[in-house]
Amino acid sequence: MYTLNCKGRLLVIDKPLVMGIINTTPDSFYEGSRFMGESGVLKQAEEMLKAGADILDIGGQSTRPNSITVSAGEELQRVTGAIESLHYNFPEAVISIDTYYARVAAEAVAAGASIVNDVSAGLVDPAIITTTGSLRVPYICTHIKGTPATMQQHATYDNVTREVLDFFIQKTAECHKAGITDVIIDPGFGFAKTPAHNFVLLKDLALLKMLDKPILVGVSRKSSVYKTLGITAAEALNGTTVLNTVGLLNGAHILRVHDVKEAKEAITLVSRL
Repeated sequence: MYTLNCKGRLLVIDKPLVMGIINTTPDSFYEGSRFMGESGVLKQAEEMLKAGADILDIGGQSTRPNSITVSAGEELQRVTGAIESLHYNFPEAVISIDTYYARVAAEAVAAGASIVNDVSAGLVDPAIITTTGSLRVPYICTHIKGTPATMQQHATYDNVTREVLDFFIQKTAECHKAGITDVIIDPGFGFAKTPAHNFVLLKDLALLKMLDKPILVGVSRKSSVYKTLGITAAEALNGTTVLNTVGLLNGAHILRVHDVKEAKEAITLVSRL
């Protein structure tokens, strides 16, 4: 069991949690996750919370391969109002900010977020790690090489599981030195990895337990699902559920998903095993 101190509120991980994805960006890879405007964000959040979401993950920048980077200022315009509105309308909801900018992390936490989800592990903006330490909130540390715009150029490994494990040994030590008490590790499925790398990591996921940190799995509707099956992201819910189930069987503590109801069902059924 793990506990996360989310600005004074303890989020207990005594069973797997579900993080619902809400993107306030026009170019996320899956159209069904894009919600521009306050009413759309609130409607989706309400549906996700009713379905059992434990965390709402708000992002204002696409991190798909070859995505176009937007500035911290533009990202703030996309997320700050959404987070303030979510925090006001759903004060009990745990909100995470999906960003790799220290400034966005700080202002999002001030607006109501209580977790920082950084897909770059501080490689884009090193100040985000020390900033998160000063904010005293949990930090999701994702394995990546390069940046979201360049990462697929770096998808080469001698042993992907070993390299990811070594990366987290170094990064978790860096996080603790910066004052971050609660670190969640995300193997970074799809980040500087081919589908073959992703399947190896999912198969070997239990090896990451030696880090003694909560493990987040984010495979929802990603290309490893839909390209393997020869379908589109819009058709990839069933395949996502299959891989989420594998992740749960191999020790995942948090599922980051577009479809909360189905993820909760997978957790319920796996728990019966």
